[in-house]
Amino acid sequence: MPLLPPIRAMPDVDLLRLLLGDAAVPLAHQPLTELFNLRVGDSAFRESVPRYGALRTLDAAKELLTRALSETLQVGDCLADPGAVKDLLRLRLCHLPHEVFVVLLLDAQHRLIDCVELFRGTLTQTSVYPREVVKLALERNAAGVVFAHNHPSGVAEPSAADDALTRTLKSALVLVDVRVLDHFIVAGTAVPVSFAERGLI
Repeated sequence: MPLLPPIRAMPDVDLLRLLLGDAAVPLAHQPLTELFNLRVGDSAFRESVPRYGALRTLDAAKELLTRALSETLQVGDCLADPGAVKDLLRLRLCHLPHEVFVVLLLDAQHRLIDCVELFRGTLTQTSVYPREVVKLALERNAAGVVFAHNHPSGVAEPSAADDALTRTLKSALVLVDVRVLDHFIVAGTAVPVSFAERGLI
């Protein structure tokens, strides 16, 4: 049996062939970030059953990565590995065409209890209700939380409304002894912006 090249040494198109077979060929010219952002309704897949299957395989690969990152954060300190938190959020949020607000619930050792999509909005905004955030944190017995939402516009800079919301949620949660540890903004495939890293928490 011939020696196979290490996975890390393989070009993108060969990795795609391993996952997708011949369906990878017409997709090989697209950047990986675009492929992982494709959805079933996109024109590249609308008229092709094999390509639809390819998209399902890519979605499965992305879901496996998301679950692997979640498991890593469930056994370790999330604050000690902010890169893994950013990767998890980017996988979950970067491709969405509408705004969502998610809450990462953490235990006293900053291990991930769960990542919950709590609110869903439109292309440009979503309504967040502090009462529901407090309720969720108490129900899941969280000692700390990390917030995240996406900007489908592709601009990751925090707005004045984002800052005001974070302060409001922090004030509400401190009353029930739950710490707000960070708030991330995800915009496309860029590295998510951290409020904590900017001194905004």
